[in-house]
Amino acid sequence: MRFSLRSKLSILFSLLTILAVAGGFAVSGALRGNATSARAASSPMHIDCSTGRPTCTEVYDSEAVFGQDVYVGHDEPSTLFYSNVPGSGNRMRYQLTLPSDPSPSLAGQPGVAYNFQLHPAFWFGMAMCDTQSYPEQVSTCTPDSDSNIVDPAVSPNHPGTAFMEMQFYPPGWVLWPGGNSCDSTKWCAALNIDSLSQNSVTGAAGACTGLVGIEPVNFAFITKSGHPQPSSPPNPLDATINTFTPNPSADLFMNSGDKLVVTMHDTAHGLQIVINDQTTHQTGSMTSSAANGFGQVPFTGPCNNIPYDFHPMYSTSSEMTRVTWAAHSYNIAFADEIGHFDYCNGAPVPSTPFGTSCPGGNTEGVPNDHESTDSDDTGCFPATESSLVPVQGCLGTNEGFDGVPYQPLWPDGNTTLHPTSILFTSPLTGSSYNVKYNRMAFEADLPRIETNGASSSPYLCDRTTGQYCTLIPNTDDGLPAAFYPFFSIRNVSSGGSDPCVWQIGNHIPGSKNDFGQNQQYGTLLNLTYTAVGGGPTTRYNDFRMILSKNPC
Repeated sequence: MRFSLRSKLSILFSLLTILAVAGGFAVSGALRGNATSARAASSPMHIDCSTGRPTCTEVYDSEAVFGQDVYVGHDEPSTLFYSNVPGSGNRMRYQLTLPSDPSPSLAGQPGVAYNFQLHPAFWFGMAMCDTQSYPEQVSTCTPDSDSNIVDPAVSPNHPGTAFMEMQFYPPGWVLWPGGNSCDSTKWCAALNIDSLSQNSVTGAAGACTGLVGIEPVNFAFITKSGHPQPSSPPNPLDATINTFTPNPSADLFMNSGDKLVVTMHDTAHGLQIVINDQTTHQTGSMTSSAANGFGQVPFTGPCNNIPYDFHPMYSTSSEMTRVTWAAHSYNIAFADEIGHFDYCNGAPVPSTPFGTSCPGGNTEGVPNDHESTDSDDTGCFPATESSLVPVQGCLGTNEGFDGVPYQPLWPDGNTTLHPTSILFTSPLTGSSYNVKYNRMAFEADLPRIETNGASSSPYLCDRTTGQYCTLIPNTDDGLPAAFYPFFSIRNVSSGGSDPCVWQIGNHIPGSKNDFGQNQQYGTLLNLTYTAVGGGPTTRYNDFRMILSKNPC
């Protein structure tokens, strides 16, 4: 987002305190019409997860949480890693190579795609303690302990849980906070911790949801100092526009193709994430500590930040170490956030700080495959707002499953037109980060999200019975999507501690195993959650296939 756009924010408000939601952010504050940009920067601001902002964790049931049964934008093909070695649930290290993009001069041509169009973020995940978060039945959580494992099928008395996503954001399009890039050519990263302010037994929402939403997010860019950017409180009750605006002098920026080592481990004052860029020899980090401004949203009020050190929840990683309010079943995982970008073809989109709808009369869709624009074309920006690649498009939830991520435009060896793949190793745990996770799984939350994709079809996924839930989502035309990405493994040249890496895309030359392509996501998974009233309820939210031996 250019500074001139951020300055425009200062004239959007009257003297009254208001709540405005646009493009996935909610902004509240008492600002004068002629307020300065510094005054605007001090106005409270939070991520509104109900609008499909890519930073949020997909909930188990949006009707129970947000009051309407909608897909809010988190299609996440994932790899899960399991180990019974103590510490495997809270201490691990990955090697990661950031993908590269085609030339920006090809923007808008048929068959071309960029990282920001395929995935506005990808991330490494972990379950966290949060005693003010769902299910609100017990007031304690012992960090780094499998004593926190409580099966909702047996009891609702699970410790309060949050989910951490260590997210990476691609370069080249509209800049944060409205868009999904930090820079025209460089990647950035942020530590996100999502909580759920809801009582699982009564169904009651927390007292502060009017200020921060029912799914509040602690957010901090990874910085070179290890402390949040100046004047950028991470906790959702104190966060401002500065929290979500990249700061090149403070943040760790990385190049496409850089080789990284990502280390996550608990400390006395919260989870610490360290990114070592082995290509540029720069280092960035962030610790989820009260000293760094992280905090809880009180469930019963008053609505003041509770300074809090967020610690990992579990000791190990297994099918039982889950976040009991999330659609996905996992603890330690890699996920690719897809299902957002679509073109808005035709009249220019008005320039607004947080995006708007694609104008009526325009069309959506990739070149040579246009349809009339529809209700999922939101969070749209004109090509003139892009930091590098001049395309007009939308970042809202692609409920029709027909945007760029659902086309065969993924990594496939054609680096002239398509990006290279994300490359990452399986995590290593242990005191010296030399112990492998012995099992893994593939998982996709397709049943959770395809309940309204095919709105014109009678064959909607029924998450209670699993009927009509498919491994390829149906478009809003009632037909299977043109493509859905899958994982594969390959061997890489020496230089890292592990020559085997994971990748995601299409048929990538050099792949050693693609695990049946889309069949890798396995069969329907019936997960148990806590129903209002305290009893168990089940949902088919995912497909999952577990491999008894980690192949990479």
